[in-house]
Amino acid sequence: MLDKLDWVQPRFEEVGMLLSDPDVVKDQKRWQSLVREHARLEPLNEAIVRLQEMEDEQEEAKHLLSEPGMEEMAEEELNRLKTEIEETEQEIRLMLIPPDPNAERSAVMEIRSGAGGEEAALFAAELQRMYMRYAERQGWRCELIDVSPTELGGIKEAVFEIHGDGVFSRLRYESGVHRVQRIPVTESNGKRQTSTATVAVMPEAEDVDVDIDPNDLRIDTYRASGHGGQYINRTDSAVRITHLPTGVVVTCQDEKSQLKNKEKAMRVLRARLYERALEAQHEAEAENRRSQVGTGDRSERIRTYNYCEGRVTDHRIGKTVYTLPTFLDGDIDELVEPLILADRQEKLRQLGLVSNEMETAS
Repeated sequence: MLDKLDWVQPRFEEVGMLLSDPDVVKDQKRWQSLVREHARLEPLNEAIVRLQEMEDEQEEAKHLLSEPGMEEMAEEELNRLKTEIEETEQEIRLMLIPPDPNAERSAVMEIRSGAGGEEAALFAAELQRMYMRYAERQGWRCELIDVSPTELGGIKEAVFEIHGDGVFSRLRYESGVHRVQRIPVTESNGKRQTSTATVAVMPEAEDVDVDIDPNDLRIDTYRASGHGGQYINRTDSAVRITHLPTGVVVTCQDEKSQLKNKEKAMRVLRARLYERALEAQHEAEAENRRSQVGTGDRSERIRTYNYCEGRVTDHRIGKTVYTLPTFLDGDIDELVEPLILADRQEKLRQLGLVSNEMETAS
């Protein structure tokens, strides 16, 4: 493995010298980029040095095998080194995965009912509750932006933010079509029905990520509808923002204050425009995401929730858990963790860093 990493130490030393170069220090943008690169290379370089030392010790232990009376001690040493070398090599592989600049960000989630009428709307409401419960378990904070309820307690659409460290890194794999199979409360003959809801997860964008010209915005105010107490339908507190160049429309009516609704709507608008910018940079990734989110049709799914069998199946990794009630109560790490691991494995495979043994194990 070390022969593929002979570039790390020279580059680490080069970056270290550049950081003290007066000309580089003057260029703050370049200097900050080098600081981040140095911070990323330092643990990698240390791990490579440790690996080199262990491989040297391994060679010495192999020579001891031929020494009379040293065989048992040499075997123990070789077994210990073999385990530590494998662990260090995997640690290095993970360090070589390019960092995702959005991983530690908060996220904007959008949930929409798909095929299935009122039953799909009820399922969409359950998904919204599931993610909010998951956020609560993680110590994150949820903030509702907009919701379109139905008469039976379902939702046509819900938009909300989840604030916290690493939110996007854990929820990004939830984007796609979720399918439910159950006997709906709206079904009088007890026939099982299949319905869908779509979930989209976007990294929250900062002001510096997206340059929005105020002249490109049309901002409309109107009276909010739905539950909300004495202020609903009495003041024009709800806000609709249209980004004219792209046609993106964001609405918010959760707050009593028009100003607060406008601030929330602008955050969602920035997230949507930021996602568009990312898709433009990574067209292949954009195609993949579009195929995941799809249109809400029953045949386009990433996960199935089967109430009759009490199971949840993620079709991307072929994993099923039989803990549907607790899963819907926000205990979703049984599938979140395997999805994260599968993504890392795929990235390692693309980098050519997956050994034959790892391929067989996976």
